[in-house]
Amino acid sequence: MDKEASRDVRSSVQMELEEISSKIADLDKWRKIFNVHGLEISHRTFQKYQDCKSDNDKEDASGTCQNINPSEQGRFPFNTLYSIPKAVIISSDLGGHPVSLEMALELRRMLFGNTFQVFNYEWKISYFRFHPPFTDLAYALEIDKGGAPAIQMAVQVHIMKHFLFVQNKEANISLQSISEISLKEQEKTLATALADILWTAGESQRATICLITDDTYFTANIDYEVDHFTEQVQLFDFFEKETMQQFILDHIHCLKSEGSHGVILFLYSLLFSRTFERLQKDLDFTTTHLLQCRQGDISCRQAILNLILMGRASPHVFNGCQKLDTEGSVEKVLHGILSRSDVGYLRWSKEEAEQYRSLQVGSMLKTPKLPIWLCNLNETYSILFSLNRLLLSDWKMEHLFDLYFYKGKPSQKKILHLTIDTHSHHWEENHCVDDRDPNKRVPSLEMAIRTKWEGATISWNGTTPFF
Repeated sequence: MDKEASRDVRSSVQMELEEISSKIADLDKWRKIFNVHGLEISHRTFQKYQDCKSDNDKEDASGTCQNINPSEQGRFPFNTLYSIPKAVIISSDLGGHPVSLEMALELRRMLFGNTFQVFNYEWKISYFRFHPPFTDLAYALEIDKGGAPAIQMAVQVHIMKHFLFVQNKEANISLQSISEISLKEQEKTLATALADILWTAGESQRATICLITDDTYFTANIDYEVDHFTEQVQLFDFFEKETMQQFILDHIHCLKSEGSHGVILFLYSLLFSRTFERLQKDLDFTTTHLLQCRQGDISCRQAILNLILMGRASPHVFNGCQKLDTEGSVEKVLHGILSRSDVGYLRWSKEEAEQYRSLQVGSMLKTPKLPIWLCNLNETYSILFSLNRLLLSDWKMEHLFDLYFYKGKPSQKKILHLTIDTHSHHWEENHCVDDRDPNKRVPSLEMAIRTKWEGATISWNGTTPFF
């Protein structure tokens, strides 16, 4: 090979090396951008994609990869990127006391029944945020997907209590008046509602607030799976409700900002306020922990909802306690609702209503002191409320009245208005529940309302009913 040809080869190799170096530099640049913004790729989804492509690119008739979960189809590579926002933290010298490994282990056992389960992505990104101020739904929280909506909606019930009946003393209040609220009013009401829930859980004696700090107080342990935020929690104990409420308001960004882990921190605060000793007494043999994990999803058991609604983690919704047949010297008792609270609860599920009488909601929850209910419609949570504070205290008010429904879906831009007629009983004469016949299907919302007002006729006032 002559010198000129040799120079050409070296030049070509040099150009290829420069091109490779340039591509590596670009790759490093994008990797740094992803890291700065907290972007990650789901390894499980990537592996499924690789497995599918290596298996002769198997696709079904519709052209989708058979090995990828339907919820992940069409999302690789870019839509599998997800953002975990940087945590909202406070200074570690604010005056609280750090969480210990023993506390964290007890939290895990009470929540999951083991010490290795951690919250999934949907829970970690959940926080308390309102619709924009001065809009039709300014008084309502925007609800996330996943398991956290049950908690967000249960808190929403208390928010409505304050907007409608605590902050307003007028006999007649309008939706317009609670829509015209500012960001400052939203934050104050959220702080008040959360303080009420925690103070009631602490039996009006003490409450605890959990916030994330800039320090880590313990590391991985053979019995504990690190989740990178519980290890940074500080606990703040309060023995005066007003002081606690002001503390929450002063640090409300730690619960209502992206990256705050706000819902989880509230849940931690709720358990520490109730104390593990009281929680053990609240529960019974049917419920040993508060969250349920199924195929990666984490949902709330009834005990958490009851704890938020009325301050006690009772596992059941019937009135009082029910004794079961004893086995040997052990007497088994089911713990239900012991007293009326300010807010209530309605539930409808066709399967449950037919099979399990113990799942039917008792009058204590159906008839709260104020006309606001958390609704569980086939494991989807929403709220129902009246603007008339006398609705449940004057039987004459219950002949013909209005209810308002918020289901928390992003598609809902305005509150749903229903009119309830309990006097005519036309519904009983002309309808029956039969899911097999589309013409006889009855919306679950209507059936939930009829668990409280049997036989009532319900007008949707021009809105198309949903099932």
